[in-house]
Amino acid sequence: MSSEFYVVRREALPEVLLKVVEVNRLLALGKVSTVGEATRQVGISRSSYYKFKNCIEEFHDSLQGTTLTLLMEITDETGVLSDILKVIAQNKANILTIHQSIPMSGVASVSISIQILEGTGDASGLIEELNALNGVQRVRVSGRNGA
Repeated sequence: MSSEFYVVRREALPEVLLKVVEVNRLLALGKVSTVGEATRQVGISRSSYYKFKNCIEEFHDSLQGTTLTLLMEITDETGVLSDILKVIAQNKANILTIHQSIPMSGVASVSISIQILEGTGDASGLIEELNALNGVQRVRVSGRNGA
């Protein structure tokens, strides 16, 4: 049986899945000693936790050494690509490839593959920074390899 994976924004997830992530975090950090204690603390049942515990993980966990391919739609304006590259550099990710289409109707598609390194900032934060840039209309992860 093959698994299918989706990249979903946090605000689209049901509360129970976010609480499962929190239970996993509490257990991993040793802040609680039992699943029962963790589930009580976050406010979900043990059965809900066990149902989903292996189905969700935080996007930025264990990404070191991973290659992410980001697909972006950007406006055809001077400096937009430069700003994107600056954000990636500031987050200390290694750029592996860049492909940009010829702009159509003032919008270009850009695909950038980056390697997450030991000093790279939080990948989710990087994507949020890119989404917030002037001229960037959309950012999505179109591929993830490694780690």
